Amino acid sequence: MKNRLVSALILAPVICLFGCDSQEVVVQTEAVPAEAPSALPARPFWGDTHLHTSYSFDVFLFGTPGATPDLAYRFAKGEAVPSPTTGDTWQLSRPLDFLVVSDHAELMGNVARVFASEADVADTPSGRAFLEEGGSDEGNDLLNAYSYLVNVGAGVKADEKHGLTAADIYRDLHAGDKRNRVWQDITETADAHNDPGSFTAFIGWEWTSHPAGANLHRIVFTPADASQAQRFAPYSQLESDRPEDLWSWLTRTRDAEGVDFIAMPHNSNVSMGKMFGIEDSDGNPMSADYARRRMEWEKVVEVTQIKGDSETHPNLSPTDEFADFETWNFVMIPSGPTPEPVEAEYARPALKRGLEIEAKTGVNPYRFGMIGSTDSHTGLSTASETNFAGKGQKDSRPELRSKPTGLGSSRGWDMGAAGLVAAWAPENTRQAIFDAFKRREVYATTGTRIGLRFFAGAELTQAQLADASYPSSAYEVGVPMGGELSGGKDAPGFLVHAMKDPEGANLDRVQIIKGWIDEDGQAQERIFDVVWSGDRKLDGQGRLPAVGNTVDLKTGEYTNDIGAVELKTVWRDPQFDPSQSAFYYVRVLEIPTPRYSLLDAIALGVDVAETGRPATLQERAYSSPIWVVPE
Repeated sequence: MKNRLVSALILAPVICLFGCDSQEVVVQTEAVPAEAPSALPARPFWGDTHLHTSYSFDVFLFGTPGATPDLAYRFAKGEAVPSPTTGDTWQLSRPLDFLVVSDHAELMGNVARVFASEADVADTPSGRAFLEEGGSDEGNDLLNAYSYLVNVGAGVKADEKHGLTAADIYRDLHAGDKRNRVWQDITETADAHNDPGSFTAFIGWEWTSHPAGANLHRIVFTPADASQAQRFAPYSQLESDRPEDLWSWLTRTRDAEGVDFIAMPHNSNVSMGKMFGIEDSDGNPMSADYARRRMEWEKVVEVTQIKGDSETHPNLSPTDEFADFETWNFVMIPSGPTPEPVEAEYARPALKRGLEIEAKTGVNPYRFGMIGSTDSHTGLSTASETNFAGKGQKDSRPELRSKPTGLGSSRGWDMGAAGLVAAWAPENTRQAIFDAFKRREVYATTGTRIGLRFFAGAELTQAQLADASYPSSAYEVGVPMGGELSGGKDAPGFLVHAMKDPEGANLDRVQIIKGWIDEDGQAQERIFDVVWSGDRKLDGQGRLPAVGNTVDLKTGEYTNDIGAVELKTVWRDPQFDPSQSAFYYVRVLEIPTPRYSLLDAIALGVDVAETGRPATLQERAYSSPIWVVPE
């Protein structure tokens, strides 16, 4: 298999380079659980672990050179900044607590350096070709340079004008120490903005594997500081597009340099059936060793972001009335097909598949926590329906969103204003938040800031929720989200406590999603409504009536006259079987609120139907699962 360079997970077809047939030594590893924090987490810290700046070549070439890492951190910390796409002033109503600037490792920063006339890259055959194709260094000229990169790298069209090949671009703009200057700037900028106790700036990048158009991307980040991170160069898909090779590099680098990492898959919804497979990259049945290696590094999965929601799909969960949420399945190649969804593309089916693989191999490769982030390519981390900066330059304004984005056949309004990750950590520091990811005590939201606690334990009771010792007592007698509970013969109690976003909508309901292995060895799922607002009753089929909808379709306003500020309970599974392996996770739903497509339609004076997207939606949170393991 040949190596491929891909546009920032979104904007380009595959660019084939060379040397992808690397052979890695299989490293035997054991997953080591993260230790519980010395102090109990008192609050969730809110962050975005997936944000791109102009050091990602697609961001720069699509006309957003002002989206620097410095600007990204300043915006995340609450500063008013000029939008790199529109020039307007933007500011978050609430700052983030942490941010990972995750630019693509492929050609990292060197396209921007070419157009800044930095000689070591600009005065190369590839650099000179880019400058000639880029012309005025703005607008359509930059798009010409982008098209040139795509065509030459992917082998779509021979470079008769400059006589260059994909291997030349690799040599001139990536290989050797070509990325060192950019990496130094990225790491030192993160250190400059890192303020322990107030704001955490993580060092990270994106590994952008895209074989045959399938999204296998991972965000990699570390708690290391700049001096430690500068001892290695970010591993890219130009070195290898195989996840196994990425894991081997992470192992070698950790052992050699004493730094730790997490690798987080995202957009499994457009992985063309490859993200959560039952085989390795060579087509061999998944082994216990493969499962251990994957579980060691991929502790969490990004299940919701701008390019859609990857929790589940109505075709895969036909009894789930809330499954069709921000569905986005545009394969990111020029033809832009929208294939039918398969189990290997969504998180809930993957969690179920993990139980089946564990039954065969003894190891579950898909025991992952769930997070959300933006994947913004504007340098601005915006995940609010009322304050959405778009994915990139092409959908940065309402009047542009009826047009193609360059991502398959999608239009601007197909993007979702999402998401965020909440980490339960005792303090806002690199190590404390990183440890929360390692032990999976994190959860995803679609942009809202719902508060969510989730515990499981035999001794958890309803009375505990009202006790003055809560939540400390829940940690003492139970395990939090992301944990594993050794089963007993009696059903454990699942403590759920959801609190509305202080600046957002009331809550509709709390659901617990269960997955288990039945007596025939097949994975099953069921959704339980466990606590809800108002005096609604379950009907004869066990379904809860809708909460209602207060959104005014003419003004885009809504009221909190329905729903609840807080929902909490301790629930026990009425179908608990102590002999079955199972997972449980929480989904919290808000009452309906306006989607940004409605707000755009009102601003533009058009019918919301023209957007092709719904007028309203129900924002949500997904906890990391708790796994119950038979004794």
